[in-house]
This record gives sequence, structure tokens and C-alpha cells, in this order.
Amino acid sequence: MTLADPEPRFNGQYVYSGGLIDSVADAGGDVEVLGLGRSDPSLDAPQRADGTVWWLPSDSPRSRWRSLVSVLPHTAHRCRTSGMRRILDRLLRRGGWDGIVFDGISAGWALARVLDHYAGRSNRPRLIYISHNHEESLRNRIAESQPLFLKRQAARLDALKVSRLEQELVDAVDFVTAITHDDLLLYKERNRDKPMDVLTPGYCGRRVVARRISADLPRRAVIVGSFDWIAKRMNLAEFVDVADPVFALGGAELQAVGSADEAFLDQLRQKSVATRFTGTVPSVAPYLDESRIAIVPERNGGGFKLKVLEYVFNRVPIFALDGSFAGVPLRHNDSVMLFPDHAALAHGVMEAIDDVDRLNRLQERAFAACSGHFDWPSRGRQIVSAIADS
Repeated sequence: MTLADPEPRFNGQYVYSGGLIDSVADAGGDVEVLGLGRSDPSLDAPQRADGTVWWLPSDSPRSRWRSLVSVLPHTAHRCRTSGMRRILDRLLRRGGWDGIVFDGISAGWALARVLDHYAGRSNRPRLIYISHNHEESLRNRIAESQPLFLKRQAARLDALKVSRLEQELVDAVDFVTAITHDDLLLYKERNRDKPMDVLTPGYCGRRVVARRISADLPRRAVIVGSFDWIAKRMNLAEFVDVADPVFALGGAELQAVGSADEAFLDQLRQKSVATRFTGTVPSVAPYLDESRIAIVPERNGGGFKLKVLEYVFNRVPIFALDGSFAGVPLRHNDSVMLFPDHAALAHGVMEAIDDVDRLNRLQERAFAACSGHFDWPSRGRQIVSAIADS
């Protein structure tokens, strides 16, 4: 059970979910996936592709406002549609499952339904929770960073619901995966005896065999991402506010590449001088090829950043906030440059943007450090093993 059909995989959540589904199928699992449709399939007709059966009801996600009066947080409440409930009940009645996987906190709406169905039965399948973040700590940080009082209170309420649902999932399932070792330690603080493991994403995108950054490249730094989630929008807006005048003064360009609401991007465009916002693009590869530096400015979010792997394997040197990502074997001043705040990050980029020897050394060492550590097939075998371990 997942949030939605992961295709097209334009953000980290869909890349992670889609990669895990594919890798479990490739590892020999017979997989059926229940998630919201993102196109317009028939409500009850399963789709079969590459050995995987997809149940993708075309219901619209439930509204954020309705989640205010629900015990579920918005991220799970939006998935609890009539079509999702109907198909889940049908699949539970059919039975014969070896495992039921809750892919992220969004799938938590189904926990009570699954537990009720198997209450008192000896044939309950293995239940697996695949966490995309340690949600309690992440949502609390996001809530406290909200500048507006009413939004901050609403975010605090939703964070409380997230915390409760996350703990219910961890308590109920047989096995928990964390996306980073840091998240695993946070789960272990409260559930020390629960079987758990780290399940970092794999990478199957473009790998640039060799690249030399030269003075012929534009004096440009790039931020790649999907800016649809509020935390991502806050990170981008806060960094641009600080960095745009620094880049303008230094005669360099900052480029933000990725999907976002056009009204949000227009607001940023109106007050930016050196920053360009592309919106959705068919491929980020040309933008990476024409940049000297990639920036990770997340003050809110932390955790594993799939775009870090995209930067690494496309050989773009990374400049980031300290603590903005985890789970990748990069070391400060060796394979990545880390800074304490947005101002230091912006100035650090400008100080290094013309030092092409340093930039090439960073990208080469990052590529070498990550090579061989992020393959999808081992992730699928890991999940299959957790399901089989009865």
C-alpha cells in the first residue's frame, strides 16, 4: 500500500516507492500495489505490468480541510478514499498474502482496517512499515518553523496526529525500515526490541563516466527538486531570499529547477535578480551539465535526499547546509562542502565557483565514495527477506 502510482517519478517519494516496488518484483515477489491513480484508470480494474498488479482507484485525494476534523494526519487522511477502502477490503477478503507493506506514513490510514480484519486469526501476514522519514521529529521541526501563528498551530496539530499514527504503525508491524541510520536510532529510542533495519534508496539514473568542470561553463549553481511540499517551498524561499543578492553582487546565476505552483514561483521571480526558476522540465540533465555547483539548502527536511545521488552521479560538486541530508558517505571538505547557515552557504558557493580544480576534486571524490553503495536489487531482496522471516 502506497500513496499513489509512482509514475511519473518526479519527486523523491515517487522515486523511492517506485524503486522499491520494482526491486521487490525483480527479487521474485508477486506484488500487488494499492495506491491512488494519477491518471484516469477504471476504479475496479487492476492493471498488470512487468509482473506487478496495480490497483489505482481514480478518486481525488481527500481535502486538507477535512483532515482537520479527522484523527488521521493529512498525509494519511487524503488517501482514505472510498475507492481505496473498497479495494483494500476486497484484497483482504481474498487473502493469501505473505506480507502487507505500508509504504510510508500515507499508507497508515489502512492500519486499523488490516488489524481488524486479522484480529484473532493465526494466519496474519507479516506487516512491514517502510518509513520515508522519522516523521515525528520531521513534522515537529516543520511546524515550529512556520512563521504565521495560525499555520503554526495547524501544523502542530497535524504533527501530533503524525506522531500518534507513526507510533501505532511501529508498534503494530513486525518489521520497520528506516531510510537513514539516524532515523533508525530515533525509532530504537522508543522501540528498542522491534526488528528494524536501514533501507536507503538505490539509484538507477544517469551516471556520467567522466566530467571536467572548466571556466567555459556558466558561473551558475543549481538547486534541483520538487517544490510542491510546504517544507521544500520554505527551504527554497528562505535560501533565495539570502542568496540572491550575494549571487547578483558576484555576477553569478542561481537556478532552481523543478515543479512548483506557478503562483509561488512568480512571487519569487518578482523579488529575484540573479535567480531563475524553470518550473517543471522534461529532464534535469541539461541543467546539471551547465552548472558548476549543486546546492542543498534544506533547513527543514533533513533525512535522505535522492537528489544528492543525482548530483553525485552526474558529477556536480555539492555545497550544502550541515545536517541537510543523511545516509550518504560524503565528508566535509573532501567530497562535499558543508556550511552552518544560508548566508555562509551562499558566500561559500561564491568563493569556490571559480576554483575549478577544487570543484573537480569534490565531484570526483563524491562519485568514488558513492559508487557501489546504492543499487536497487539489494533493496528488493531486503524486503523479501523481511517478509519471509517468520
